[in-house]
Amino acid sequence: MKFRILILILFCTSQLHAQIYTISGYVKDLSSGEVLIGATVVDKNQPSIGMAANIYGYYSFELPKGEYTLKASYVGYAMKEVTVNLTEDISINFSLEEEASTLEEVVVSATRSDENVSSVKMSTEKLQIQRIKSIPALLGEVDIIKSLQLLPGISTSGEGTSGMFVRGGSADQNLILLDEATIYNASHLLGFFSVFNPDAIKNVEIYKGGIPAKYGGRISSILDIQMREGNNKKFQASGGIGSISSRLTAEIPVVKDKSSLLLSGRRTYADIFLNFHPDKDVSTSTLYFYDFNTKFNYRFSDKDKIFVSGYFGRDKLGLGDLFGFDWGNTTFSTRWNHLFNEKLFLNTTLLYSDFDYGFDISSAGSGFNWNSGLKEYNLKLDFDYFLNNNNTLFFGANVINHVFAPAEIKSEDFNVQDFSLQNDYALETALYVSNQHTINDKLSLEYGVRYSSFAKIGPDSVSIYEEGLRKSAENQIGTEVFDEGQLVQHYGGFEPRLGIRYMVNSKSSLKASYNRMRQYLQVATNATAGFPTDRWIPADYHIKPVIGDQVAVGYFRNLKNNKWEISVEGYYKWLQNVVDFLPGEDVLLNDRIETAVADGIAWSYGAEFMLKKNVGKTTGWLSYTLSRTQRQIEGVASGDPYLARYDKPHDISLVLSHKFSERLSFSGNWIYATGAAVSFPEGRYNMNGQSIPFYDDSKRNTSRMPDFHRMDLGLTYQLNSRWKHYNHELTFSFYNVYNHQNPFSIEFREVTNENPRFDPTQDGPVTSTRPAAVRTSLFGIIPSVTYNFSFN
Repeated sequence: MKFRILILILFCTSQLHAQIYTISGYVKDLSSGEVLIGATVVDKNQPSIGMAANIYGYYSFELPKGEYTLKASYVGYAMKEVTVNLTEDISINFSLEEEASTLEEVVVSATRSDENVSSVKMSTEKLQIQRIKSIPALLGEVDIIKSLQLLPGISTSGEGTSGMFVRGGSADQNLILLDEATIYNASHLLGFFSVFNPDAIKNVEIYKGGIPAKYGGRISSILDIQMREGNNKKFQASGGIGSISSRLTAEIPVVKDKSSLLLSGRRTYADIFLNFHPDKDVSTSTLYFYDFNTKFNYRFSDKDKIFVSGYFGRDKLGLGDLFGFDWGNTTFSTRWNHLFNEKLFLNTTLLYSDFDYGFDISSAGSGFNWNSGLKEYNLKLDFDYFLNNNNTLFFGANVINHVFAPAEIKSEDFNVQDFSLQNDYALETALYVSNQHTINDKLSLEYGVRYSSFAKIGPDSVSIYEEGLRKSAENQIGTEVFDEGQLVQHYGGFEPRLGIRYMVNSKSSLKASYNRMRQYLQVATNATAGFPTDRWIPADYHIKPVIGDQVAVGYFRNLKNNKWEISVEGYYKWLQNVVDFLPGEDVLLNDRIETAVADGIAWSYGAEFMLKKNVGKTTGWLSYTLSRTQRQIEGVASGDPYLARYDKPHDISLVLSHKFSERLSFSGNWIYATGAAVSFPEGRYNMNGQSIPFYDDSKRNTSRMPDFHRMDLGLTYQLNSRWKHYNHELTFSFYNVYNHQNPFSIEFREVTNENPRFDPTQDGPVTSTRPAAVRTSLFGIIPSVTYNFSFN
């Protein structure tokens, strides 16, 4: 009898399981065919049952046999409902149409309206491209990086620069991805503009903490940027003519509904105006940058799709025949999406990144040429497995081959010998697995682990130093030579990740996260702005990888039907093996970089507050960050804790947009930040008749630049058009509208006394010199105008 009951239970369980079916498919834009990242598909009568689409627009979830009304939604688009009689696994693709009402309001977020509360994600920010384009910009150049600097926990290195410092991390501790390819230097014109043309960008997301296990290689943040795919239904073009640059984007349907090609270019033309300068050296100078983005995709079927994308950008600066400087990025991404079945999704990616820079200096009878750079070859496998409605697994692997070429110098002077630093080679690998787990309506988790490994390989020549003494030429006791492919040094370890979300009620939640990251590459520089001459160095025989741990907790609440968002996050981050430079050392031409640096620990902590209004005629946010960042490294600042260069205790940003009508909109932002921590000279001394400032390294970064504040305003006016498919507008921007002179640098030098004294023993008044701090400010008020257009 018991045996029969057991058989009956197993039979019923089997039958019950057989009645569960999978619904899957893609969510796309009706007019262009672009996938909608993060669009949600749910059961209308059970909104808790459903799924958000991944970065390729794919969703999958389960329901029992029966009749359902499925609802697909995406902010800024009209909701679409489909009624299905579920008797088998089915595939349903949704095409959503933009709502006409979006002309009357600006939407801050591109995701579901309560995602900040309901999602496990924390310390993560998304910015819609339309929001980024509405923010007033320097010389009218819309800038993704500068827009991110207005978010809590993200600060800038100085006036106008695109360096980004996230929760106390340095600029090189941010992994910047464009279609998954690494961008090693994201700035144009020595940091004043970023390399990302917003016309070519679809999605921008930055992780400041709670970083998913699929990402690794940097300890502070992950900036994940996806390019647009292009319209696969009809030809479309857009562009703009601005104060210093023009841009043009074309979207071409190669095979309608199956394939498209995106071409997007931008170039400055400041060099054109130099041709009219009377000085020959100036008139023959060069000063410009350009970007070119391209992306091709082809859908073979609902199960297979390929993407091929590339970025090519370059800066050129030169003063006649005397000096030339250029640098740039090249990336290629080839991706294959394959759907094994309705539950298992694979993205296979081949990546190539190349960053290089060079400069040449010429003078009478002599000169030299310098070239440097690094390359990266990357293979990634990323699987999404939709196990059931409560569990989604992510797992994969990746292999990166690094090649570093620190410097090669060729001289035009026969009396000067050519010089080069040895190239470095390394292999970085990783495996990861994670799970998004919904335990019940209240509690959800995201947990996983990543194992990363880094092998420095030959050919290489390593100096051996006497144990217990400082690594220096005087203490070198030998050299070890490694042949090509031979292992020089190996590092590796586990990187656990954990995120927790607890719903207090339908409008508020508590979240917590922990992540460990390992970073095997660092930048050797004494600057903070992210200059192209910064030298990337790998972990090696002497230099260990940086290990970072971060914990964060937060409270998130929505008000008035998700129109308002309030969030408060606190974090603590601690780092091991952080490198800083020893007093008086140079790194640019140092073939034994370990002699110029020392390692130690660092820590940062803070609180981030944000109030955001998402919909309506007036939208925007107010953010405030309270933070502290310190380091302690033996041999630096007498071994005592000292402030990091980018420590800024207070950082406030106010960003607003208002839609007066369908044709006229206003935008503005106001920024305030504590001045950066700096080292000022303690005095001066004379050497060979020159007055040289003296710095006391025991007082490293004990002074501060003046506090920074600035207001920018913008106005956009939609022009009338005689043609049905042609739209155009004028955007007016006023950077630093109240003309505050924020110092970019402070130089200490001898200046002439403005009040000469009278000496009866001399013939006439006597002038004198005195030491003074001389401020340099780059930008006063800067008006600009940009003409934007689009047609199809």
